[in-house]
Amino acid sequence: MLIRRICFAIMALSILLSAGCGFKLQGSYSIPEQLRTLHLSSQDEYSELTRLVRERLRLHSISLVDESDETPTLNILRDSLDRSTLSLYPTGNVAEYELTYHVTFAVSLPEGEAQTFEVDIQRDYLDDPRTALAKSREMELLLKEMRIQAADQMIQTLASIEIN
Repeated sequence: MLIRRICFAIMALSILLSAGCGFKLQGSYSIPEQLRTLHLSSQDEYSELTRLVRERLRLHSISLVDESDETPTLNILRDSLDRSTLSLYPTGNVAEYELTYHVTFAVSLPEGEAQTFEVDIQRDYLDDPRTALAKSREMELLLKEMRIQAADQMIQTLASIEIN
């Protein structure tokens, strides 16, 4: 009986400490009430990023509606993938790249002007010309993972917007 009480006290203390320091489970964001209904706009409505953002919005119970003057708008302005050389093989071929996935988006509130935000996701990518087919598949998976992380950061940014 005493051991149970001690275990319960330790669990209660650890929960209180983690809640007190601002700890949140990843993916549990508190979206402001004014942003619970949004219009999602994008240059390419059928892109992978737009699909992922739409999916994340629905996951967080955000209703997507057609454009109107009373509805806030999330506009995906641009996404791009850049790569820069990090290292070379002794033969002069590129051995390692740094990939940067860059997303620019804006949130427009009905009574205010648009706020523009940027998300940058970076990854290192080892290139081996002897395994070109496997490396191209790895690059596809890496890019998909970067898009998922960018979509998650966009939702996190929505949760942090200060609305007057």
